Amino acid sequence: MVTEARIQDQLAVVRERISGALQRSGRGPGEARLLVASKYYTVGQVSVLARAGVELLGENKADELASKQEEFGDAFEWHFIGHLQRRKAKDVVPRVSLIHSVDSVRLVEELGKRAPEAGVDVLLQVNVSGEEAKYGISEGEVEGLLEAAAQTGGAVRVRGFMTIAPVVEAPEDARYVFAKLRTLRDSLRGVWAPCFDLSELSMGMSNDYEVAVEEGSTLVRIGRTMIEEEGP
Repeated sequence: MVTEARIQDQLAVVRERISGALQRSGRGPGEARLLVASKYYTVGQVSVLARAGVELLGENKADELASKQEEFGDAFEWHFIGHLQRRKAKDVVPRVSLIHSVDSVRLVEELGKRAPEAGVDVLLQVNVSGEEAKYGISEGEVEGLLEAAAQTGGAVRVRGFMTIAPVVEAPEDARYVFAKLRTLRDSLRGVWAPCFDLSELSMGMSNDYEVAVEEGSTLVRIGRTMIEEEGP
């Protein structure tokens, strides 16, 4: 059984490792934020996360987002991190402060229609590794989506990019993915500065987040790490 103490201990370990990665890369405290993927957690465990000071919760499905938000309200800042279908955009947009997974011009256009007066903040999901099984646009398609977002007149604000690295045996083997996305972002930042700040890089998950932070991640998405049972 996973105890509250276990969750809190694991959370402290993750925070310490993020802090260490920031120091190693010459970045300041707070330059990478921890987001917990809530799909792995029961209602009781989510309550523990709130008491332990977790601020960001990410959900993968629109219906789960609604039910958990009704339970916990403003205890968290809510993000959407799963694949977003256009028909679900109207349900997700009012509930989150950031959507991590925008991957088509048609979705950009739909979000533009559903955005509130203040606009909706998004990240473009880039399939840096080129794996067929993963969602996301290619590097060559990025500027097309930036242009589509710019044409919404501020309704869709691109804050940066997200990627999912391949599953690898050693976290170091995923470093190239994170470095490549950061390089892409840096090359576009000056060009698109009048429209978007492109300050966010959502990259790194439970098995590779330290390497991602070293390469510039500003948002790390942590899954079941806090509720994994201790080994024998």
